[in-house]
Amino acid sequence: MFKFIGAAVGFFFLRSFTGAVIGFVIGSVIDNYAGISAQVKSKGGKPEDVFEYYRSQASRSHEDFATMLIALSAAVMKADGRPLKVELDYIKGFLTQQFGQQYTQQHLQILKHFLDAPQIPLEQICSDISQRTKEEVRIQLLHYLFGIAKADGHVADEEIRLLKRIAALMQIPTTDFESVKNMFYRDVNSDYHVLGIEPTATEEEIKKAYRQMAIRYHPDKVIHMGEEYQKGAKEKFQKVQEAYENIKKSRGIA
Repeated sequence: MFKFIGAAVGFFFLRSFTGAVIGFVIGSVIDNYAGISAQVKSKGGKPEDVFEYYRSQASRSHEDFATMLIALSAAVMKADGRPLKVELDYIKGFLTQQFGQQYTQQHLQILKHFLDAPQIPLEQICSDISQRTKEEVRIQLLHYLFGIAKADGHVADEEIRLLKRIAALMQIPTTDFESVKNMFYRDVNSDYHVLGIEPTATEEEIKKAYRQMAIRYHPDKVIHMGEEYQKGAKEKFQKVQEAYENIKKSRGIA
């Protein structure tokens, strides 16, 4: 409908065939957006319909990873039943750094669709992510999601449970989940868990674990990703180094 209205308005204001064509194109974009929205809403936001919306967005070559990220961001925001402005601000800041100001509003519209959906089909979305990304990319994505959860200064138990489920669905090893979790959700043994070991580990086991994690979480692993992912990767790598230094200091390791 809007494409015909757009053509008429374009012809009226520009008094030319070119104006009609421009109006038709703009109207077609509006029709396409409205059609997707109606499809999701008219079917009650069922998981399969929400996944179809996800696929329609991710099918665009420059939007595939952004859509993965946004869908999971919405799930984390909804985990404790109360999406917060501070979480939204965290996401907006990330999107602006990652994709530029020109994309942010479009991405926020996609985020709103997922937030409005009664249920997000995590199994299907995480399966799609697992098939299309490398493990180190999925670990970095998990690190970003923990950042959303911690945006209000505290990672709630509901968020921990959801993030653990997402990690399992994305086939992230348990050791990596525990390592990333303990970078945000601290207790007396967190430094050991960041390195993927227990407090009973020997000095040799501690040094070996550090070397392995330093290689596994090195920022070069995600060098092909954007600036903001590089920033997160460096933060994660620094947490591994800090954990090792803390353990060495507490145990008097040279």
